Amino acid sequence: MILIADSGSTKTAWRLLDSQGEVAQAQTEGINPYYQNTPEIAQTLKDSLLEQLGGQTPQEIYFYGAGCSAKDKQEVVALALKELFPHSQVHVHHDLEAAAHALCGDKEGIACILGTGSNSCLYDGEKIVQNVPNLGFILGDEGSGGYMGKLLVQAFLNQELPADLHDSFMARYNTNRDEIIDQVYRKPYPNRYMASYSRFLFDQQQHPFIYQMICQCFKDFFEKTVIKYPGYQQKETHFVGSIAFHFADMLRTVAKEYHITVGQILDSPIAGLSLYHQQKTTA
Repeated sequence: MILIADSGSTKTAWRLLDSQGEVAQAQTEGINPYYQNTPEIAQTLKDSLLEQLGGQTPQEIYFYGAGCSAKDKQEVVALALKELFPHSQVHVHHDLEAAAHALCGDKEGIACILGTGSNSCLYDGEKIVQNVPNLGFILGDEGSGGYMGKLLVQAFLNQELPADLHDSFMARYNTNRDEIIDQVYRKPYPNRYMASYSRFLFDQQQHPFIYQMICQCFKDFFEKTVIKYPGYQQKETHFVGSIAFHFADMLRTVAKEYHITVGQILDSPIAGLSLYHQQKTTA
């Protein structure tokens, strides 16, 4: 029995599989070792995961997560999982590997994550061969929900929103500078907080100001990442994540400007990731 997890900063999707296929599935809060330590992660999982799995214990756990590229961060997550499942073999990998396996399978391509955060890689059909560095929420994350929310809030605080949008924003959130500053600089998970504003962008996407803002976010992502991969115009570029999925039409439109061939656009990689591990197990 294998437990597979795909975790972003907002939510984690879990699948428990046996040799015949899916046994159980679950969803918990997102796990990111840049914002959480081992005890915090373990407590989150105790509170929400164990009951959903019905007490079943996997022989192996494959956890793919945001913030899990460095060995020390992988260890933070691994120790938490070991606390819950002391007799399981635990493997922790970067969420980029999950995206590449789910989106590209055994074919070459460019795999991109556009969710609360963003990332990308060049995949040769077996492994990641290049990754334009992701600088995270403060210095990067172009094209992500956190990045979009940051631009929207900046426009609001700098009094740059058109009057009708400003009124709609205030009617929906009734917030102010002090509250926003407190959320961003003093409370945990500022990336989640900023990404929550992407819902406003989705609802207002037909407004010319918002439409241009969203398109600019995708342009920033393509210019900072995708066009830096050699031969990107000859390869399919695939996307996974809530932002890519819900803004798919605009994403495709902007991609055409850069002569980028868009392949799959998935909300979550968990189904493709489960299939990948099933095939590996039966191979």
